[in-house]
Amino acid sequence: METIRGAVLSAHGLCRSFQGNRAVDDMSLSLAPGELLGLIGPNGAGKTTMFNMLAGSLQPSAGRIELMGSDVTAEGAEKRLGRGLGRTFQIPRPFPRMSVLENVLCGAQKQSGESVFGAAFRIGASRRDEARALEKARHILDFLLLSYLTDQPASVLSGGQRKLLELARILMADPKVILLDEPAAGVNPSLLEQIMARIVDLNTQGVSILLIEHNMDMVARLCSRVVVMALGRELAQGAPDAVIREPEVVRAYLGDAA
Repeated sequence: METIRGAVLSAHGLCRSFQGNRAVDDMSLSLAPGELLGLIGPNGAGKTTMFNMLAGSLQPSAGRIELMGSDVTAEGAEKRLGRGLGRTFQIPRPFPRMSVLENVLCGAQKQSGESVFGAAFRIGASRRDEARALEKARHILDFLLLSYLTDQPASVLSGGQRKLLELARILMADPKVILLDEPAAGVNPSLLEQIMARIVDLNTQGVSILLIEHNMDMVARLCSRVVVMALGRELAQGAPDAVIREPEVVRAYLGDAA
């Protein structure tokens, strides 16, 4: 794949093996500013491994990752989050006994009270940070239409609501790039429409998004471009409607049934 000039996130020749098996094999990818890019492929294609390397939770065995023009290959997920890269997971795991609001507040970054010095000597600053974080968390819950659940324990949320809650926690860090891992999985149709609308809103506000998803209707509606992976490599890329009709892509999904 040709690297996009000015890409906010790019991967160059990424490789990762597990017990001698190449899960990702010389994979490259670029996400343009303000783009909503889909990453699709059959089960076992290497998409999740690719996501984990881009997010910083898994180190590549070869290749390079750049975020906003900086080489972040050796950095972990927390440092990448500080640079503006957030990711969600296919199966969200909120703190079940904490309220929805408390879960969102866990995503606040660079609070004065986080250090011993800040807690002991900057009480006023800490309180102002807490007030700003609380206001921001409530605003995010309003945006995601979760404000009616603010004081409920996270344990009562449905699967789709947990996905929105995880997105809310990521938004507390003001990400410029978000990696979304199967936001439609296990979500009822009405709530899925709500999730899709929020994704579009975020993208319209300038957040660049890379989306892994098996729901091809959702991919076709949201993404202007998709990259197809199979056996750890790029198989095709282009507009969703065109790509999913390519014979190689059909065979990768359907095998002999194609």
